[in-house]
Amino acid sequence: MIIGGSLIIVCLMLLLGVSVYVAFGAVLIFIALVGDQSITGYLPTGATGIRSLVLLAIPLFMIAGGIMEKGRIAAPLVALAEMFIGHIKGGLNAASVLACGVFGSISGSANATLTCIGGIMMPHLKKANYPKGQSAALIVSASPLGLLIPPSSSHILYGWVAQQHVLKCFLSTVIPAIILITLLIITNQFMLRKYDDIQLTARPDPFMPALLGQGRLAGPALMMPIIILGGIYGGIMTPTEAAGIAVCYAIPVAIYFYRGLTWKTLAQTIQNSGVTIGVVMVMIFMVLIVSDNLISQGAPQLAKDMVYSVSDNPVIILLMINVVMILIGMLMDDISGLLLATPILLPIAQSVGVDPIHFAAIIGVNLGMANITPPTAPLLYLGAQICDTPVSKMLWPTLVFIVFAWLPTLMLTTFIPELALWLPDLLLSR
Repeated sequence: MIIGGSLIIVCLMLLLGVSVYVAFGAVLIFIALVGDQSITGYLPTGATGIRSLVLLAIPLFMIAGGIMEKGRIAAPLVALAEMFIGHIKGGLNAASVLACGVFGSISGSANATLTCIGGIMMPHLKKANYPKGQSAALIVSASPLGLLIPPSSSHILYGWVAQQHVLKCFLSTVIPAIILITLLIITNQFMLRKYDDIQLTARPDPFMPALLGQGRLAGPALMMPIIILGGIYGGIMTPTEAAGIAVCYAIPVAIYFYRGLTWKTLAQTIQNSGVTIGVVMVMIFMVLIVSDNLISQGAPQLAKDMVYSVSDNPVIILLMINVVMILIGMLMDDISGLLLATPILLPIAQSVGVDPIHFAAIIGVNLGMANITPPTAPLLYLGAQICDTPVSKMLWPTLVFIVFAWLPTLMLTTFIPELALWLPDLLLSR
């Protein structure tokens, strides 16, 4: 009764548009009343769970992402990609996808990636007569690359909740991200065939001097993922330390090199990031307590029994797990969905032989896709504002990208474990 009532309450409240942490707070009140528990007992559970050095990386990466978003760090990356492929039909779209991948690898945030790349690319795409709705949908569909390409806040949380090596979790989604980038670009090229009035960007002549000049301008931005990921995988720093280095590196680059920020606007940017961090940490606090209560009520075993009552075929079980994760991701953000789904669904996945690192890739792709899947689709509605495009014009192209890019990536990731496990096995002995 407690488990069923909790799930019903959280789903109804989220469908009504209530904030995630408020919805989970209502669940905690319900559990306290029905289960005859003391609300004061929740505080030690949440405080103990959230008091982790690993979690410190999340607010630090958020601050770094906010600085990069406001500090014009993405603009030279976009210009560099445009220089290579802007003269090809669909090249600006492809540059948008690649820029989302590169910026996502720096910020680790889908929202920051969408806000920054969408704001930079859409004026160029409109000027070149690219279809507005399709272009906006493509940027929205590519923005979750910030959740797949390391470093990723979601994978930090997954590694913490599932007690897995965070670096291995980072690496698990690199190949799926490359597959997704490729499929998004190919799908977009097919969709552009009927548009004949697209204006192409002239390639600079001579090319090499222009390339070298743009490369020098983009160099400090490109160095950021190299420093962060090189430090992490080189064993020089932990993800938390790397997040701190990212903030320290981003500040002088944004202020003195790209001049997108001043010390005054930096303070405002950090303040804005602090508001977001506060919301996220409160949300993590609430979801942790709910998750702990559901586990104590036997939710993982109940979910496992329900799944096996339908089928004991591993393929069917994995498909059911994917459907549940998509539904969870459609109702809530990736962090809340991950914290709720991991302790319940991971034991089921392991019962059919899924490695926890493989499951990190499955849940990463699932929650990334769910963030652009209607009817909730938080990134889709944010993209409509950033790209100044009605949702109605973006809806059909987004569904096409989901069907021909995201879903194939999800199926390949789910049923070919090597896509998630090869890099962790290669670079980090298991």
